[in-house]
Amino acid sequence: MNRVDRPALASWHAAILHREHPSVDALRRQLELLHIKVTVTWPRIDADDTGYDVVFFDADMGHEGQFPWPDGFAPMPLIALIGSEAPGRIEWALAQGSNAHLLKPIGSTGAYSALLIAAYAYQFGRNQAGDIRALEDRLRQRPLVVRAILKLMQEERLDEANAWKRMRKMAMSLGMTIEETAETVCRNDRQSTTGT
Repeated sequence: MNRVDRPALASWHAAILHREHPSVDALRRQLELLHIKVTVTWPRIDADDTGYDVVFFDADMGHEGQFPWPDGFAPMPLIALIGSEAPGRIEWALAQGSNAHLLKPIGSTGAYSALLIAAYAYQFGRNQAGDIRALEDRLRQRPLVVRAILKLMQEERLDEANAWKRMRKMAMSLGMTIEETAETVCRNDRQSTTGT
């Protein structure tokens, strides 16, 4: 599991997307003790107000259209403020991409652990998404790798295993990935057939 550094919370700006309520006051006090700048807003976050480092949102009164991004694609960690454990409300909070939660009524503790858990979950999710994109890119390049291996087999009269060894050796000597090396092998083939 990738290590995620503890965030520098004192430089953060938090939005609390919740109507005025004693729980909001308690949460604001906890966040201000952590030196986090706090903005309370309701009923939505506008498209030009996305400079927050974390958003706490009311899962009980939440509704579609509160966020300027698509469900599950928040550009920062989200923490659901949950008072009702109705399955539909929890499902809605999860669909928004909630990374952690705090149960209402909010007292004098809980915000710090929710912040750390949310920051970790958010970063872990972003890392996984990056890994998935990299794997998808490699998968898209597989036909190119196959073409390069077939070319090496044909041109150098190698069997499949030795063509793979040759490809790996070329990649290591060029300091490239297998996919980049395959592209070079195939590009050299295209250049020789076009006379460039």
